[in-house]
Amino acid sequence: MKTTHKDRVLEYIRDFGSITSLDAFRDLGVTRLSASIWLLRHQDGLNILSKNETSKNRYGDKVTYARYYLAD
Repeated sequence: MKTTHKDRVLEYIRDFGSITSLDAFRDLGVTRLSASIWLLRHQDGLNILSKNETSKNRYGDKVTYARYYLAD
């Protein structure tokens, strides 16, 4: 049976505690993390929360992104 993006994302969150879009792209090759999160929430009924974080990009501009994690 083939592993889906959704399965990989869930496994990553369980292994590392959270995931960002950069983690998903770099480590899993997933380019639409929010779609996988939506499926986990609505198809599997998981309580996945998100919090916004800020950082600077390579040009020094402030950027905001979501970090997803499973609720306790």
